[in-house]
Parts: sequence; C-alpha cells; structure tokens
Amino acid sequence: MTPENLHELIDAFIEEDRNFAIWRIPGEDRLHFRMQRSGSPRLLYKIEELNQRSGFVIAPFQITDKRPIVVIEPDRFELPEGIQVASSHPKEGSPQAEEAGIIPEEEERRLYEAHFERFIQPLLKGSLDKLVLSRPKTIRKDPAFSPGKAFVAAEARYIRSYVYLCHTRETGTWMGGTPEILLAGEHGSWHTVALAGTQSLRNGELPRQWDHKNWREQQLVAAYIRRQLATRGILPEEKGPYSARAGEVSHLKSDFYFPLPDTDKLGDILQLLHPTPAVCGLPKEEAYRFILEHEGYDRGYYSGFIGWLDPNGRTDLYVNLRCMNIHPGTFTLYAGGGLLAASRLEEEWQETEYKLDTMRRLLRHEDHV
Repeated sequence: MTPENLHELIDAFIEEDRNFAIWRIPGEDRLHFRMQRSGSPRLLYKIEELNQRSGFVIAPFQITDKRPIVVIEPDRFELPEGIQVASSHPKEGSPQAEEAGIIPEEEERRLYEAHFERFIQPLLKGSLDKLVLSRPKTIRKDPAFSPGKAFVAAEARYIRSYVYLCHTRETGTWMGGTPEILLAGEHGSWHTVALAGTQSLRNGELPRQWDHKNWREQQLVAAYIRRQLATRGILPEEKGPYSARAGEVSHLKSDFYFPLPDTDKLGDILQLLHPTPAVCGLPKEEAYRFILEHEGYDRGYYSGFIGWLDPNGRTDLYVNLRCMNIHPGTFTLYAGGGLLAASRLEEEWQETEYKLDTMRRLLRHEDHV
C-alpha cells in the first residue's frame, strides 16, 4: 500500500540526508523501497566487486576514487505509513557553485557543435564505428519544487520505463525514467537488451519506418551484446528489433534471453556489458577513452547503471538514462545520442532535446500530481 503523503516522505528523507531508493519496474503497479538507516552505503571501485553482493546499486559511467559504485545495503524494506512529516525546506547551496553550471542556450549549442565536429572526425576516418556524444543541461530550480511530487508524476507518466529516485550522501539525489535494461532476471533466467536508434513520436504514436543510420546503430549494439555473451559461452534467444516507446521518444529494441546457472558472478557479467555501445561506442575501449578525453565534462552517474541487485533473488539493473541530478538550487539533466559517420549535426542536437524533455516535463508544475 502506498502512503497518501508519499511525496512528503520522499522530500523528508532527502532533507534528512537518508540513504534510500524508491523505484517502479515497467509493467508493475507497485513501488519498491529500500533504506539503510545504520552505517554508510558500501563503496566499490571495480564492477567485479559486485559479485555475491546484494543491495541497491548506483554505478557511474567511469569509476574513480571520487565516483565509486555505491551500494545501499538496506535495513528497512517498506515505506512507513501514516506518520506525520514536518515541512521540509530546501537546503541552501553555495550560490557560486549553484550558478556555475548554468550557461546560455546559445553557448550550449556552440559547445555541442564544437564537440560534434571533434567526435565526427574518427567516424569519418573509419578509426571508430560509433561514438556517443552527450551533454548536461543545468537549470535553476524553483524553490517550490518537490522531488517527491516529481517522482510521483514520473511514475504515473512513464509506465513503460524504469522510474526511480535515489539519494545517498555520496551521490546526492538522482531521479530518472530509463528504458534500457542492463541485466535483469532471477534464478536461471536472465535478460538484457540492445536499445539504439531514436525517433520522436508521431502524434504520440510509434514510427513505422526507420532510416539506415538508425538500423545500423541498433545492429552495432546488438552485435556487441552477442559477442560479449559468447565469451562466456552464452548463446541468447533473441527477439526483435522492434519499435519501443521510451518517455518522449522511441527506439529500436532487441531483447536477449539466456540462462545463467552461476549467479555468484553477476559482477563479471556486468563488467562484460558496461558501458554498452548505446552509451559509449565501438570499439568499446577506444570509444570509452575518446569520450573521457574529448567530451568535456564528467558524466557522473549518468550513463552508469542503477537498480536492485540480488544474486539469490530478483535483479533489475538499468542503464541510467533520461535522468537528472537534483541539487539544492538547480537540476542537471543529461542526454546523448549515438553518432555514426552518417550523422548530421542538426538531427543529433534535436535528438538530445527530445530526450531532455523526458525529465524537463517533470519540472513544470502542471505535470505534478
């Protein structure tokens, strides 16, 4: 049963700096909640360290000393009901720090154009097959904004996405509605996806046709997943590709189903898959290094992965897309797109705008419930 004052509970937990996560899995009609009341979340510095561990995981795109994998090891599994919550007020942040990330739209576009020109060169030369170029967008926050209300609105609006809100002292507050499974399953039955290619919806409906660039992008991601799983002797059953709605846009999607008898090594499987070409590029290692050297900002936990990990039960881990980092006085939203040699600047810029709308819509008061 969901408390009527859910948004107030969420806002209070953030104000109290609690380590917690709340989420809803696509296709389900119930919320999951975990909180760690004692001690601190576990910090890990290699994906393989997730082997034999359980908890709510938030992992960055690049793991560093400053950006570790954070695992909430909960001691509370249910939302409290019927309790009184004091009115919470936003914490005051440093004005300089809060304003530093806000830049004029013209400057945003200029920076993106410069990065696009840098990223397209190795694609045109053929030294890389695909690169993912992303960008952050920092927006001043209305003092009346409620993270709890935004989560409730997202959970109601994005029924086909994995919707979550997570807060830890190490990561701050993150919220998102992501369509991309990284690894999900239980016992011997597991699932991952290839999700690539993007189009806007057509009057709210899925598109019927996809161009060569989008098909090619999706095929690169699917081939990568096949190769990575094959290194472990895994031959998955495939479904797709097909059009799938994700927030305010649509993607080409293929599902991969496979047995996994040894669930003690889920960290090893995650190491094989992360970062997927949908957020990085191909060849993987070369694309990863190129992004770190040339993208121009720290992605943080955007395009990492997030969700519940349990080798002895149900695991649901998703790539952290269509997300935002909620600061005391601002939000930072993130969006990216896969570039191939055939990519065009205006189309790629517009794709990031469509993707930003998934979270941007939740910042408008009329979308709060």
